[in-house]
Amino acid sequence: MSERTTAQPEPDASSDDASTDEQTQTEVTSGATSVIRALENAGVETAFGVQGGAIMPIYDALYSSGIRHVTMAHEQGAAHAADAYGVVKGDPGVCLATSGPGATNLVTGIADANMDSDAMLALTGQVPSDMVGSDAFQETDTTGVTAPITKHNYFASSPDTVGDTVGEAFALAGTGRPGPTLVDLPKDTSLGETDHEPGEAKPPATCKPRLDPDDADVEAAARAIERAEKPLLLFGGGVVKGNATDAARSFANAHEIPVVTTMPGIGTMPEDDELCLSWAGMHGTGYANMAITHTDCLIAVGTRFDDRLTGGIDTFAPEAQVVHIDIDPAEISKNIHADYPVIGDAGRSLDRLDAEMEHSPDAREWREQCLTWKDEYPMDYAAPDDEPLKPQFVVEALDEATPDETIVTSGVGQHQMWAAQYWTFREPRRWVSSHGLGTMGYGLPSAIGARLAADDDETVVCVDGDASFLMTIQELSVAVREELDITVAVLNNEYIGMVRQWQDAFFEGRRMAAGYDWCPQFDKLAEAFGARGWTVDSYEEVPDAIEEALAYDGPSVIDFHVDPAENVYPMVSSGAPNGKFALSEDQL
Repeated sequence: MSERTTAQPEPDASSDDASTDEQTQTEVTSGATSVIRALENAGVETAFGVQGGAIMPIYDALYSSGIRHVTMAHEQGAAHAADAYGVVKGDPGVCLATSGPGATNLVTGIADANMDSDAMLALTGQVPSDMVGSDAFQETDTTGVTAPITKHNYFASSPDTVGDTVGEAFALAGTGRPGPTLVDLPKDTSLGETDHEPGEAKPPATCKPRLDPDDADVEAAARAIERAEKPLLLFGGGVVKGNATDAARSFANAHEIPVVTTMPGIGTMPEDDELCLSWAGMHGTGYANMAITHTDCLIAVGTRFDDRLTGGIDTFAPEAQVVHIDIDPAEISKNIHADYPVIGDAGRSLDRLDAEMEHSPDAREWREQCLTWKDEYPMDYAAPDDEPLKPQFVVEALDEATPDETIVTSGVGQHQMWAAQYWTFREPRRWVSSHGLGTMGYGLPSAIGARLAADDDETVVCVDGDASFLMTIQELSVAVREELDITVAVLNNEYIGMVRQWQDAFFEGRRMAAGYDWCPQFDKLAEAFGARGWTVDSYEEVPDAIEEALAYDGPSVIDFHVDPAENVYPMVSSGAPNGKFALSEDQL
């Protein structure tokens, strides 16, 4: 759903959000109004948060602003919603919370955005400056707590400079390698008088990411690719963050080089394209992992080579020379040695590399081999009529029933892997999930953020698990209140499924604390929140339930009771070579 505004309520009217019909500039009279003016200057249209004592002056200033505020049920939900809003929109999302528990409740969401390089600005209230360090009511050292998980954070000490600080933090979040920033706002700074109007949102002068790669580095990388007999492109999340999808696809097509992606890079190459081998790693396709294992030249773009992608570092792409393109020099040779480092913006670097290429590598036989692997290791599954409903079937049914441009969010666990494996993604910013931190509960609040960032005619589906859904289910009340058209598909196997799978495989079947047969009936709980709910137990019920849920103009929840014994395959055991993926438990 696109941004909407509502009429400004009378002072005695009941309203969750205060906004005006048109975006207006807030008059600067205090630190708090300067903060809101800075957000307006930055083009912020929507913010997510939870009220509280120390942040109250900021909310009071927000009251008359055209910025839409969405009150979430929990601060973690506010951070995840802002994160997903930014992923879909392409600009930093904004969240707010009060001091102490409000700020610490944001921490999981901030850490999640940091691990996935998602641009986000968090604004937190703080006790008055002269009380900092006194263990005052709801005091926490927010800048100290969040220093390791933010791109940068600020303690706002003056009402005259706080607006410029907020603008700088917003711009910094989306500059270079994106990430979360935070501004801690002591109450005296927010309430203090000022008439200083903040300027344009811009990053600090010291922030100068290298956008254009070094010519010599590009030339060396081009010669290496030209010599390759088995070249392979690896598109990571940095291709999405850098809006480099067009350049990436153009390079792949121009030189007919097969493509694998990381999970954050899903959608950078259409998954139904013949060159695309889908995503690689622990639960990636067998053919993607075989390609990585046998390539002689890996051209990696915008990836940090995390352990879920690489498996064992010593066995990752063992035959390959590695070309690594990344805007962050800290990622070069951090995990995987780069034989040919190229530091720069992903799109610009690929365009420069393309221009430098004198000829494409001769990779016809290699492309045929990759197609052979697709045939040898298909992504199929058994679905006997006499066994419980298979989760893969549900994902495929949802994909078939929805438009190609559907936005899919997920929690974390087996359901996340099935959604990534069995949904065919063709565009970037359509897959919204928690990758690096692996945050259960991400799915529903991220669907709210995605819905508010999306166009009216775009469909938003959350594929969740029973345990993951339960962690942030209170946000369903927000979706109902805001009349958001979201369909939640719960793949309910009555377990923390990935934990159960690992316990069966590596802990001799001791299923300690993995069972979730005590969960509530999600269809009835959805109805109690004011949403629509369905329970599905059989294959025959799947199509009608999906059709009805998608047709309902509002939040809906389908509780799919799926096979509790189903596992996620392929699977590369932790630390194992990518080419040694298992297709069943007895191969682990």
